[in-house]
Amino acid sequence: MNQGTCPCGDDAVREQAAEWFARGRDAPLTPQQQAQLHAWLAQHPQHKYEYDLLGRLWGAADLLPRERLQALCAPDPVRQLPRRRLLRQALAASVVAVAAGLGWFGWQQHQLNYQGQMQTGLGERRQLDLPDGSRLELNGRTRVQVSFSAGQRDIRLEQGEVMFSVAHDTARPFVVSTGHGKVTVTGTRFDVRRDSEQTRVAVEQGSVRVQGDGQAQALLSAGLGSHIDAHGAVAAPYTVDAAALTAWRGGKLVFNDVPLGEVVREVSRYREHPLRVAPGKTAALRLSSSFSTDDTDALLRALPSILPVAIKAHADGSQEIIAK
Repeated sequence: MNQGTCPCGDDAVREQAAEWFARGRDAPLTPQQQAQLHAWLAQHPQHKYEYDLLGRLWGAADLLPRERLQALCAPDPVRQLPRRRLLRQALAASVVAVAAGLGWFGWQQHQLNYQGQMQTGLGERRQLDLPDGSRLELNGRTRVQVSFSAGQRDIRLEQGEVMFSVAHDTARPFVVSTGHGKVTVTGTRFDVRRDSEQTRVAVEQGSVRVQGDGQAQALLSAGLGSHIDAHGAVAAPYTVDAAALTAWRGGKLVFNDVPLGEVVREVSRYREHPLRVAPGKTAALRLSSSFSTDDTDALLRALPSILPVAIKAHADGSQEIIAK
């Protein structure tokens, strides 16, 4: 199953996690139930995240006096809530009380210090929610390392592309590092793509600082982009179509008057075998269209009717776009 997007919405996953958690607290799970729980946890990273979060909330609630916990868990006087919602409501209320008293230090330490990693395969998209409220959306063939501390939130993008939705925290800058340089923010939405020859940054909302290996840097606001080349040089800010560049989040490739050579480089990221284009005039032809990331063959079928080109197949499985 493609684990790019969770099959259920966030609320549905939280409800399912609460139900499993409540079952385990009511009575020991049978071997069959344990197998079902393990299968559910393995279906998607969000399942395990929500289930583990309930465990941490429950642990924090244990710090409260028994009488206080019973009061927090009292049912709604007007209507009886379903047990799963009641459980989450009681746990959430407990944590608020703990944060105001004995449990704050331990809970804060968990929020500040966090280590994690995630990677995706060809054609896979996944989502990672971080303890600070930030969210990472990973494109295919992407690998990230996450390291949070009291003073900074560090992300290492080892390869691929990520859309970042960063929770605002002026006390802890959010820094995305690649092999070419780094991007620093306190709270915003932006896309970072790391290829072998460069790192590209596009800002959808807020502002970011792009810095290379040297002192050169670029300050970007919404609708602007930049890139860092293989030598660490930072390009001056330029206008970008952020919606088109991040259309991959919805499984789309969108090209607006883009050179065919650039189209081929982008499409190749979603194919098992490379796609090439003849250099010169053919690569310079411009294309405006949109296609599904899950069916890049549709692009190859459509191209000869859009541009004066033909598709040539090679024995190694690769294909080449040539002039007619």
